Amino acid sequence: MPKKTVLIVYSGGLDTSVCIPMMREDYGFDHVVTVTVDVGLPAGELKQAEEKAKLLGTEHYSIDAREEFVTDYIFPAIKANGDYQGYPISTSIARPLIAMKAVEVAKKLNVDAFCHGCTGKGNDQFRFEFVMRTFMPDTPIIAPMREHTMTRTWEIEYAQKKGIPIGQSINKIWSIDENLWGRSIEGGLLEEPNYAPPEEIFTWTKSWKNAKSTPTEVTIEFANGVPVAIDGVKMSPLDLILKAHEIAGDNGVGRVDIMEDRMIGLKVRENYECPAARIIIPAHKALEDLVCTTEERAFKVLVDQKWGELAYEGLWFDPFKDDLEAFINQIQPRVTGAVTLRLFKGSCQVIGRASKYALYNEDLASFDSKTFDQSEAVGIVKTHGMQARMYRTVKDK
Repeated sequence: MPKKTVLIVYSGGLDTSVCIPMMREDYGFDHVVTVTVDVGLPAGELKQAEEKAKLLGTEHYSIDAREEFVTDYIFPAIKANGDYQGYPISTSIARPLIAMKAVEVAKKLNVDAFCHGCTGKGNDQFRFEFVMRTFMPDTPIIAPMREHTMTRTWEIEYAQKKGIPIGQSINKIWSIDENLWGRSIEGGLLEEPNYAPPEEIFTWTKSWKNAKSTPTEVTIEFANGVPVAIDGVKMSPLDLILKAHEIAGDNGVGRVDIMEDRMIGLKVRENYECPAARIIIPAHKALEDLVCTTEERAFKVLVDQKWGELAYEGLWFDPFKDDLEAFINQIQPRVTGAVTLRLFKGSCQVIGRASKYALYNEDLASFDSKTFDQSEAVGIVKTHGMQARMYRTVKDK
């Protein structure tokens, strides 16, 4: 009789580790496959996931997708100034890539089911399952945490009972997700809107007390809408992101504490660290403002917002996203130039921008120039607000 095979999208964390014995004991699978996709895991975490999977007796696959994540996911997010309700989206844009890599392995092994560790309250269930159902629509998806309404306290106790090594405890219950573009930290007391986050949850950014005591000026160069150099030094996409994290983090730039509206309708408190995004996206936006027309700028705000919503929801393969990117990418060749920022104890200020495509003309704009014949503005000014003025004359009749 052929073995029943289940593929677990495996992070090595609490939720997905608990799934391994459950798949055997509660769901009847005799062959468990785990897939870990590296989109910027913390140092040593990939190896830990591999060792834990081996300890728990799975057939394990590790996939290095860091470069692909930068070029095919982070760069499109930069072009779209990717943001959701005030923070640069990071976790959400990694999920479609992780799910796609899992699908690729699942197709090769002809698995009988997928399994993930998402809860029924969060966003990731939507992001993972959209990709799985799009590319393997006939393969069942198992979500034990959602099906059994598990609490993290129950999971920790279950893991201890089964001898599963975990980093969490009942008292230290942070849930952390990290990739090349950002870290999300949640759980425990952090869920309370009025609880000040402890310094221990941050690893990429220094506190304002420990940040550099003098301002740092940094120049980011762009070509066709994506960053290519920092302070005149050209770098690979991956190295550039890492360097930007270092510079921004040393200056305390990149912490975000917000109330976020999840897809399912819940309002939750979230903490993020995204230092690179907090300097690259403002620089990109400043360059767009320099090279785009008034109407392009106004319309792109709407396009970017809708792109951010689709990306947040994990709808990476929605045709509407392709439509939005057609407009975004039409503009990006002009988003070529350099932007200088001043960083200081958590603040980031654009202090200069330059591009050969700039729609700025000093001779026309300067108050000391006579190139622009100001007398020609008289007629335009007289017609300005004409209908509003007419309304004021008739509204009380």
